[in-house]
Amino acid sequence: MFKNMIVYRIAEQWQGTLEQVEEALARTPFIECGATQERSVGWVPPRGEAEGPFAESVAGQWILRYMSESKMLPASVLNRKVQEKAEAIERASGRKPGKKEKQELKDEAKLDLLPMAFTKQGGMWIWIDTAARFLVLDTGSQSRADEVVTLLVDGLPGFAVALLDTQTSAQAAMAHWLASQEPPVGFTIDQECELKSADEAKSVVRYARHPLDIDEVKAHIEAGKLPTKLALTWDDRVSLLLTEGLQVKKITFLETVFDGQSKDDGGFDADVAIATGELSRLLPDLIEALGGEGRTALGEALPAALQKPAAEVLAVRLAAKGQGGAVTGPKEAPEDSEPDAAPF
Repeated sequence: MFKNMIVYRIAEQWQGTLEQVEEALARTPFIECGATQERSVGWVPPRGEAEGPFAESVAGQWILRYMSESKMLPASVLNRKVQEKAEAIERASGRKPGKKEKQELKDEAKLDLLPMAFTKQGGMWIWIDTAARFLVLDTGSQSRADEVVTLLVDGLPGFAVALLDTQTSAQAAMAHWLASQEPPVGFTIDQECELKSADEAKSVVRYARHPLDIDEVKAHIEAGKLPTKLALTWDDRVSLLLTEGLQVKKITFLETVFDGQSKDDGGFDADVAIATGELSRLLPDLIEALGGEGRTALGEALPAALQKPAAEVLAVRLAAKGQGGAVTGPKEAPEDSEPDAAPF
């Protein structure tokens, strides 16, 4: 069900109920773009049933479905329409439109063209784990994640979140795992990786379907190239691509997850149960592999049970510094680069 994950911590002070979430989402349902509307966003029933609830609970896990629609208006088409209008004015009055008038012509041309434009829709799964207090968005785009979080914060009184933060940055940890060829407990290193230099050249080395336990990879790290992406497999059950910004992409549930299940066992509830069941166990292991959680942007220390011993954190940091001076402080926000995967 989930192909990507951007993970947030939900503030302790928010204690909303499923009914409150349902009521809030119902106030901003998704409606397709009108004739002259460029973009529309809102909520749809996650089961896909007309008049269904906007928030579903499956085995205690809450699932929401965000939808957006945009009009596809190529710049070349718009510019040609503006040029036609400008030429018409010049023929009629003998003067060329000024800069301000051209902007007005552009707005006018856009209104003329929008009713004929094609539309593009995109959906996103949202998972709220109330027990672990995680908000998980099925997207690889930070800008789209920000849009959804803003919608939730505006609609749910007291709702506040912070991006998941760990004691060791994902980049430092990945550099250590590759240089030492010692992946964290429960994980194996797969055959995909991207390394990027921090200098002005910004040179990039990519490996795909290639073993990474080679001296060449270690040499790149020693030369200052740091991993921005690394493919991993967790517990022989889930494969994934971890990024330097602590995003998880290309999530694939392996055959072992479906052992003993019939092909007829599918459906919304089964998909939710499988996805949240596996990912709710993967996330704590990934956090532990990165030294445990740090302080949240909400200004509160997380519970002691979620923190890891300082000695364990220090060992990872020192090992990473010895392999090209990897930065181990708080992570920067991930770049908005890749489109979201299609749901299911």
